[in-house]
Amino acid sequence: MISDITLGQFFPGNSPIHKLDPRTKLLLTVAFIVAVFLANSPLAFFSLFLAVLTLVLASQISFKVILKGIKPIIYVLIFTALINIFMTRGEGEPLISFYIIKIYKEGIIRAFFMAFRVILLIIGTSVLLTYTTSPISLTDGIESLLSPLKKIGVPVHVFAMMMTIALRFIPTLIEETEKIMNAQKSRGADFSSGSLIKRAKALIPLLIPLFVSSFKRADELAIAMECRCYRGDKNRTKLVKLSYKPKDFLWFAFGILFISLMIALRIIPQHISGSISEELFNFLFFKI
Repeated sequence: MISDITLGQFFPGNSPIHKLDPRTKLLLTVAFIVAVFLANSPLAFFSLFLAVLTLVLASQISFKVILKGIKPIIYVLIFTALINIFMTRGEGEPLISFYIIKIYKEGIIRAFFMAFRVILLIIGTSVLLTYTTSPISLTDGIESLLSPLKKIGVPVHVFAMMMTIALRFIPTLIEETEKIMNAQKSRGADFSSGSLIKRAKALIPLLIPLFVSSFKRADELAIAMECRCYRGDKNRTKLVKLSYKPKDFLWFAFGILFISLMIALRIIPQHISGSISEELFNFLFFKI
């Protein structure tokens, strides 16, 4: 399970999304997040699905990698879905009623779309940002977008570098955790059997060596940066200067149109979206 986590990893490539300016991808990521939270109807979610599918195909990232990125959050999705199913109250008669447990059609619909929203959010942001953007490009993009804050004394370069290092340390920590787990398994530790609470307690001995290793790596990184005379953005030059290209403006136009579509779908009268949701529910749970 740990080796399946792809958060923070960069997959080099030559796809149209890889070639985009990092600032373009950062702004599109923000726009996509806004669009995900604006979606409140089946038609809007279907539009999001088509947009994510387009991004995946354009990035040329393997579907196997995409699925591996979703696998670690399955339990979070199940928990989120159950909370929505049991806590949502509908207007009509419940589909299932057992003592205090009542499951309504509205709860199932909300659980389905909530889980779908989380999946689309993770896939879209990963494909747009971490999977297709190198650490150096990501740092330069964040620093360039936040450069106006330098006028009020905000250490933009330090902030961008800190965010990028934290993001790129995730795969390193995952790899270190897996090594520690394998070492303890060879000494008789059991992480896969027993109840959920027992397995959670078995992971506690991993924390101390993991923290020690993390602090050691952080110290080594700081020493390496000092040895290379790193002094933040003071008198710092860049090998590659960022510049927008026509394809960046084309993707900007796509993002604006997509946000406009989400806003338009959101202001559609509620009785229309409600009838569509009911038809989708009946198709999924009664006709199939």
